[in-house]
Amino acid sequence: MKNLCSFFILLIAGIGCANAATVVGSVNGNPITDSDITARTELMARQGKTSTTNRKQAFQNIVDDYVKLDYASKYNVKPTDKDADKELKRMGLTDLGATTRSMARLAVRADIAWQVIMARTIMPTVEVSKSDIAEEKSDIAREHGLPIEMTLIRLTDVPSNITTKLTSPKNCDAAEKMVEDLGGYPQKITAMQYELAPEMRQKIAGLPLLTWSKPDANGSMVLVCSEKKGKEYKNLDEIIKQNAQFKKASFIADQQLKQLRRKAVIIINDDRYKL
Repeated sequence: MKNLCSFFILLIAGIGCANAATVVGSVNGNPITDSDITARTELMARQGKTSTTNRKQAFQNIVDDYVKLDYASKYNVKPTDKDADKELKRMGLTDLGATTRSMARLAVRADIAWQVIMARTIMPTVEVSKSDIAEEKSDIAREHGLPIEMTLIRLTDVPSNITTKLTSPKNCDAAEKMVEDLGGYPQKITAMQYELAPEMRQKIAGLPLLTWSKPDANGSMVLVCSEKKGKEYKNLDEIIKQNAQFKKASFIADQQLKQLRRKAVIIINDDRYKL
């Protein structure tokens, strides 16, 4: 009787586990369970990605992971769990539960594989133009600032009848005198571009030298008198070129992933996860 009772306990436990791990779909023969999706949403939450559609997004991410890994394996690119664990440690994700860790490993292995595929098959074919580099440099300058020492003239609360009288000066001294002659109080600032406040970087992004910016809602204007490249600027052009190249490659990789997803055998057993 005892053995029979033990059998029923194990049977009930087995049914419970089966229900907890309901297969909601598969991609290229790899099953995706409900618990996998729960684990992936937990991982996404740890990474600060929260949304009411997180479970559907989690399912899509798992599908993409398997698609990436299947494609990368054709090039003999097969990152291991050990590789993934090193990256998870670097990310500070070492306290994950078993299922969440499994999903985290899958995500990291897929990311590593996809980066290798990009480096091998896409990056070598990508060329960037001067306009691409200029756009990337402008984006970096606007968001983070560059290692360039800048001398600026800043005006605040400029009356509208004065803005029309401001012309392009020959130098910084001429700019200060122009403003003072019009009854204004110029503020001269010298600082590295990355030290400037974000709103100031936004204002001067793409602004030609010795040209007044348009007044903002508060009547503030700025003029860049001079620029001087810092020592850190030496290798910046090459870094910016690489960034621009990587952005283009990422776009191409996204398009390629969409094509691979269409070719993949994706089975969805739960309408909530329809792609």
